[in-house]
Formats: sequence, structure tokens, C-alpha cells
Amino acid sequence: MGILEIMELLEGVKAGDITVADAAEHLKSLPYEDIGFANIDHHRALRQGFAEVIFCQGKQPGQIAQIAQRLAAAGENVLATRADEAAYGAVKALLPGAVYHRDARIIELVCAQVPKKGCVAVVSAGTADIPVAEEAAVTAEACGCNVSRVYDVGVAGIHRLFAKLDKIKGAQCVIVVAGMEGALASVIGGLIERPCIAVPTSIGYGASFGGLSALLAMLNSCAAGVAVVNIDNGFGAAVMAAKIVRLAAGGE
Repeated sequence: MGILEIMELLEGVKAGDITVADAAEHLKSLPYEDIGFANIDHHRALRQGFAEVIFCQGKQPGQIAQIAQRLAAAGENVLATRADEAAYGAVKALLPGAVYHRDARIIELVCAQVPKKGCVAVVSAGTADIPVAEEAAVTAEACGCNVSRVYDVGVAGIHRLFAKLDKIKGAQCVIVVAGMEGALASVIGGLIERPCIAVPTSIGYGASFGGLSALLAMLNSCAAGVAVVNIDNGFGAAVMAAKIVRLAAGGE
């Protein structure tokens, strides 16, 4: 339950349209709901402006489905990251309206439309980086941002990037997703004035050490204004980008 829903509920009590008992019933799951194997944070949308997101890795499909069902019952949008087909099947059985973004590995159920404001550009170095880029793109859209996707413009063919620069510069924040040596983040960071969030991926040959090489390269970028999140963390980059865009829009 977000701040707008709580305000609407309190206005209903004030106007006499909702009884105090009914309002208490709506609010009783705040700040969290204990379902045994999980404590669902229904207060998160009120604190952070976006409902709790389910991280599926390590959870059983049935657990994921139950958490999603409780979030939806509270009127919250459902977003589940690192989800596989089994998890989607379990969620779909309880919530028929759920959709599966396969490239992003995200399950989504929209219970309340989030107005779109501002734009985030999500840029990938290679096609192999698209799953992480899509995790970022779908998350940013769920957070209320318009998204411009610019994929497969890595430094091995840098002329491809230059053809897309105007599209990238039109965004309020840019997420750069790259594996191998992670050079694309420094290149883009040196060409734009927008905040740049770099996401190293685990794509690469042996000496990339599962993304560590790209992570260290991005951390050591000589381009000013480049921030770095963890390896393959498209979700974290998107949430940060959405907060930046929200500030750019006046915090609305």
C-alpha cells in the first residue's frame, strides 16, 4: 500500500465512507505480513515509493507464488526478478494476469498503473549482455520510467554507438551494460552529461573472471560521473536510475 492509497483510505474514514474497523483491517498488514517463511514488507512502497520486489533465486516456486499473491492482494504491483519458467508457472496458477519477460527473467503483474515520467536509456555492449540489460529496462519501466533501448553497440564496432548517441543523450539517466573488459561505460561516460550507471556482466572468456574484470575496469573509469553496481545487477541499476529521474522530475 503506497502513500496515495493510505491517504485515500484516511479521506474515506474522514468522510464517513469507510468505518474505522474497515480501515484498520486494510492497515493491519503494515508494516509487514508474516506468512511463516517470509515477512512481506508491505510498508516499502510507503518508505521508498516502490513495492517490495521478489528475488526468486534460491526460493521455491510455491514460495514465490505465495509472496506474489500476498503482494497482489494488498494492491501492490508484483515484480519478481531472476525468475525461471517453473516460478512463472506457479505464479500464473495463482495470478492469471501475470506476464513473464523471458529475456529479463522477470515476472510482472500490474495491479496499479504507474504514470510514466522521464526517460532512462539502457545500453548494452553486446547481444549476450541483453538479459541483464532487459532486467534493467523492465525494472525501470515498472518504476515509472520511459525506456530507450540501445543494444549491441560495444567498442569492437564503436561506429555503431555514434549512430545512436542522440537517442542516448535524450535520456535523463543512462545505464550501460557490458561484459568482457567493460570499456563501453567509460566511452559513454566521456561523451554525455547525464548520470551514467555502469553494470558489469559475467559475459566473457576465462580471464574476465565471471565479470570481475569488467567490474574493476568500470570502478577505475577515468570518465567522471560513472557509478557502478554489482555484477549482473540490472535491477539495482534500474532502481537507482528511476530515483535519479524522479528527482529530475521534481520528486513527483
